[in-house]
Amino acid sequence: MPMPAIDPSLIPEDMRPMIHALCATSIRLSGIIARGPLAGKLGAGVGENSDGDQQKALDVMADEMFEAALKGTGVKYYASEEQEEVLTLDDGGRYALATDPLDGSSNIDVNVTIGTIFSIFEAADDASASFLRPARDQICAGYIAYGPQTLMAITFGSGTMLFVLEPETGEFVPVEKAMKLPEAAKEFSINASNRRHWTQPVLAYVEENERGKDGSKGKDMNFRWVGSLVAETHRILTRGGTFLYPSDARQGYENGRLRMVYEVAPMAFLVEQAGGKATDGVKPIMDLTAEELHERRPFVFGSSEEVDRIAELHG
Repeated sequence: MPMPAIDPSLIPEDMRPMIHALCATSIRLSGIIARGPLAGKLGAGVGENSDGDQQKALDVMADEMFEAALKGTGVKYYASEEQEEVLTLDDGGRYALATDPLDGSSNIDVNVTIGTIFSIFEAADDASASFLRPARDQICAGYIAYGPQTLMAITFGSGTMLFVLEPETGEFVPVEKAMKLPEAAKEFSINASNRRHWTQPVLAYVEENERGKDGSKGKDMNFRWVGSLVAETHRILTRGGTFLYPSDARQGYENGRLRMVYEVAPMAFLVEQAGGKATDGVKPIMDLTAEELHERRPFVFGSSEEVDRIAELHG
């Protein structure tokens, strides 16, 4: 595969084929997404994944594209949110890559930013053990956002870098080599339709924000909700804020809904490397270990002052 998509000097040498495969595939995927309904019924339901969530046509297409592109790039094990088990791509590979190939698929048909999330570990001898380990063992994580711009945020453990795709050259151009998430926040994100199911600490935090400058915060807070984790994360990394997808009282939501391996751990790595914090409400995500491949976890991340306040309210 040719490698024009990103400056190789910014990538550890052994990881270059893998990262270039991700970039090249995302460029192809971006082109398909940009065509919208002209590319077919991308948002059509085509079944359910192993965890009972509805799969869209673009979910399956993206998964197949990344799986094919990563063969022969050093990836030994490939774990996808869209597949039940870990796949072995290359017995001699060094890395284990987990991905949500198409995050925010419910927004495919409404022209809202969607994306790809990925997390990379050193491969262990056992396929599952390569991913069921402390989030702090990640050596790389990132997301690719398909919106008004196609962009990629990525970390190798020494800061979070941001690249934007130059459509005319097909190259991801670096625009920020050390993203910095503000310590304080003026925005928070949570799905308010679930308010009646929230735990008391979550409700207390939201009500505190709603009181604005007349309450204990002494400042007004704006509410935001997109429904796409990639879009939410990019907004928060860019201008600060806090995101909550907590556990609640509904059946099946006792541990939240976001998946530790494919969504929570990689986003936590990116946020921490940009100076923010990420917890399950109390405990730092980077200190936690997934016990199952598709395990769900409550997720709170963003500006450090707000994440600390949420932990305080949880006692």
